[in-house]
Amino acid sequence: MASRWIRWPEPLATTAPTPRGPIAYGGDYNPEQWSRDVWLDDARLMQEAGVNLVSIAIFSWARIQPAPDVWDFEWLDTVIEILHAHGVAVDLATATASPPPWLTTLHPEMLPVDVDGHTLFHGSRQSWSPSSPVYREHSLALVEKMAERYGAHPALAMWHVSNELGCHNALDYSDVAAAAFRTWLEARYGTLDELNRAWGTDFWSQRYTAWGEVLPPRRSTSFANPTAQLDFARFSSHQLREQLRAEREVLTRITPDVPVTTNFMVMGETRNMDYASWAGDVDLVSNDHYVWSADPESHVELSFSADLTHGIAGGEPWMLMEHSTSAVNWQHVNLAKRPGQLRRNSLAHVAHGADAVCYFQWRQSAAGAEKFHSAMVPHAGTDSALWRSVVSLGADLVSLGEVAGSSVHADVAVLFDWESWWASELDSHPSNAFRYRRGALDWYRTLFAAQVGTAVLPADAPLDGYRLVVVPHLYLADEAVVARLTAFAEAGGSVLVTYFSGIADTDDHIHLGGYPGAFRDLLGVRVEEFAPVLPGDVVHLEASGPLGAGRVLAGSGWTEPVGLVGAESVASYTDGPSAGWAGITRAARGTGAAWYVSTDLDDEGRTALATALLAEAGVHPLAEAGTGVELVERRSPEGARFLFAINHTDTDTHVAASGTDLLTGTTHDGTVPVGAGDVVVLRLGDAG
Repeated sequence: MASRWIRWPEPLATTAPTPRGPIAYGGDYNPEQWSRDVWLDDARLMQEAGVNLVSIAIFSWARIQPAPDVWDFEWLDTVIEILHAHGVAVDLATATASPPPWLTTLHPEMLPVDVDGHTLFHGSRQSWSPSSPVYREHSLALVEKMAERYGAHPALAMWHVSNELGCHNALDYSDVAAAAFRTWLEARYGTLDELNRAWGTDFWSQRYTAWGEVLPPRRSTSFANPTAQLDFARFSSHQLREQLRAEREVLTRITPDVPVTTNFMVMGETRNMDYASWAGDVDLVSNDHYVWSADPESHVELSFSADLTHGIAGGEPWMLMEHSTSAVNWQHVNLAKRPGQLRRNSLAHVAHGADAVCYFQWRQSAAGAEKFHSAMVPHAGTDSALWRSVVSLGADLVSLGEVAGSSVHADVAVLFDWESWWASELDSHPSNAFRYRRGALDWYRTLFAAQVGTAVLPADAPLDGYRLVVVPHLYLADEAVVARLTAFAEAGGSVLVTYFSGIADTDDHIHLGGYPGAFRDLLGVRVEEFAPVLPGDVVHLEASGPLGAGRVLAGSGWTEPVGLVGAESVASYTDGPSAGWAGITRAARGTGAAWYVSTDLDDEGRTALATALLAEAGVHPLAEAGTGVELVERRSPEGARFLFAINHTDTDTHVAASGTDLLTGTTHDGTVPVGAGDVVVLRLGDAG
């Protein structure tokens, strides 16, 4: 249950209690933006909506410490007391997300610098270098003050370190960062000879003879050293992680029993933080997610990101720290959510493992850069459809209380790797149109449409219990991952590897001898040369065997003339630069199989290949349901099963299942209606 990782306090009994199911509900609360007469009204409205947890003090450093030796906690004391009196628990931020102007004015050396050498000044947020010792010193002094003052307060449910670490300042090319980068490299490689080997510095006369010569990959005359770029990405994620760990150390030293989290940003093209490596530094994984409103299938990306967050959390429940009730403020055109979308988006996160549903923010700001970002209490106030939706969702989450603590069930896993993302999209590659995350999301989209249980896992996650593993574009591959996938196939599993996988080792050095490099033996194929195609060009393949004899498939973006070294061809190119060669292959391995696809198949082609793979692996849909219905199953440690059916269409449909709908209390036997845009959550097995 959520109480495993939220330290729910006992509320004071001075007002009506807030509904407190085990699923947390609330959002960022910024009372410093409002006069004190609003605070009591906010607490009353939180009770009305069923809010039981709010995050506070996230951007409050300048209010808490208005000058170097001046501290003002009185306003925050009052806010916390009001919340506690109304039964609302506090996720208390360390307030380190954005330093106050007095600090950056006194110490401009702590400001970040972009790749072109431009200093990024204060006036926005996150105006600090992750490598700055000045920032680290002042931020930890603030954390210590916060922990000492509020660590024993009965309202405190958890600590919230910083906010969206790396959202705006992940890549810093300042002199401070350059010095820290050299220190990090010396720790990683030990000697300059080893650095020169790893970076391949004999190319273009880049060989280093002193550590002081090494710089971050700043703007240069041509392509920067690729391994230097990859290492700088690793370093940048590491520096942000070190800030997280430093703040956590202070908090756990002073308040060892209070859980610590920070909000990841597993969504869209947010790519600079290797969150899989950060997971062990928090007591619960939290995520912020915002849909891209112009994408008609944004709900698929939402589910992909939620499943990846669940995978980062090791299959444990996680916390949705931020999403939006309606429009955001930072997209080119900020579309409002359609009726019912607030509920569908929120409950989809719960379906994929979230035991907390929170928003940015509680009350919509009247001033500032995010004043047009939607909130739980909109500019229109409580006489609004949005507010009524917020209140209704609070009741839904109480009804779903027994789901808390369960995990998402999946037979299929899609592997995801941040370092391969970074390395595969570097410059001077066979095709700079290649996009790592898009390829992974396309395969997830196909499995989503097949209505099978699908996990998204870090590349080094255990594979026990899965039947099919999809490996999209795992560009960096070492012996360990190859051995795990080989063992998985030989034990009866099916593996699909896509093009541009296994190409290089962790130093971004090519696995010589032909492509797909590290995966050649597992897949039983060998490619001598890549054959990408121009944007807009389409190639065709003729299928055979399990894909259906004579079936024509279409691909784009990439091809390869795949030579068979023990594998069999199940589709061959009929045109394009690889005409006459195999394009999709299958190799028997033990009691399982390893498949390879060397082009970017279109939706129909991916569906055909996925259908064959799922049949071979013995994976079936979670239930019979109408097209456009998202199906997800959560299972509790005690054996209870909960089927989420989310209708993303404008048409009424049904699901073939039996059980009790936790949202309505209705028991169904065999056929469950799911209205247009509606959500059903069945406790399975209650009928029939």
